Amino acid sequence: MELFFFFLFGLLVGSFLNVCIYRIPRGESIVWPPSHCALCGVKLKPIDLVPLAGFLLLRGRCRYCQGKISGRYPLVELLTGALFALIFHMYGGQPALVTLLFLTALLLVISFIDIDYYRIPNSLIIFGFVGGIVFQIFASFVPVKDAFLGLFVGGGLLFLIALCSRGGMGGGDIKLAALIGFFLGWRMILMVLFGAAFFASLVGLMLIAGKRKTRKDPIPFGPFLGIGAFLALVWGEQLMGLYLGYFW
Repeated sequence: MELFFFFLFGLLVGSFLNVCIYRIPRGESIVWPPSHCALCGVKLKPIDLVPLAGFLLLRGRCRYCQGKISGRYPLVELLTGALFALIFHMYGGQPALVTLLFLTALLLVISFIDIDYYRIPNSLIIFGFVGGIVFQIFASFVPVKDAFLGLFVGGGLLFLIALCSRGGMGGGDIKLAALIGFFLGWRMILMVLFGAAFFASLVGLMLIAGKRKTRKDPIPFGPFLGIGAFLALVWGEQLMGLYLGYFW
């Protein structure tokens, strides 16, 4: 029952995250004006805003202008619900649960903005660090020493990659890696970076093979850092065990 509650809670949060993903890159307020159709501008009714149900009832179209509603909206809601339920399943009962839910929501917003705009807003990084400091005081996931080591390891490694690759890594990615390291600590950030590099390389090769990208085309790295973070949170111990067993 609690798992289902966190799934529903995630759906509600996901609905708000959609607002953030759409408005923050445009420099718009996330609280005003009220939710409205992006095509015709008409204010939406409460029933239209019910996560998943609103999209299904309207059959993916605005009730006023019949414009198509992006499938991104239910996707973000479902993804947030599933991840919230999964994080609760793994860390329910721990004070740090709220910290990890905050990080999950933040990474989802950053990831989808990076996919759309190939940039990570500094405002979200600053907001993340402010939240991270507050949670470090009241509901830390790792000791403060590990948090700062994670910050320097995550940001430092990507900074070195950026120097060696002469711009192959964006400044937003460096700051995001530092932020994730601050939340998860230096041990987990190593797994995050490994997982991010692996999946980014895999997806990049697939896009090149499908002739949708060339070797010179940029690929947003933020979403892969997010994927790496979730993998580290859910399967971190198992992955570390496999790694140590294979190499040692």
